[in-house]
Amino acid sequence: MIWSIIVGGFIGFIAGAITKKGGAMGIIANIIAGLLGSYVGQALFGKWGPTLAGMSLIPSILGAVIVVAVVSFFFGRRE
Repeated sequence: MIWSIIVGGFIGFIAGAITKKGGAMGIIANIIAGLLGSYVGQALFGKWGPTLAGMSLIPSILGAVIVVAVVSFFFGRRE
């Protein structure tokens, strides 16, 4: 459980860095984006590549990027 949260936070951090939204996201948002992105990514792209804590890293990162992009599109600040 703790390992999944740590890996989910790492995945969310990478997704935030890729989308350039990482500065606006906190630790909790990174964890949620990583865990939700892992679910979405593995549902869309399957389970392939290296695995940590039961999460396939490459599909999980792709899914987290999608989650962060969609959430920031609907709830992000307009500047």
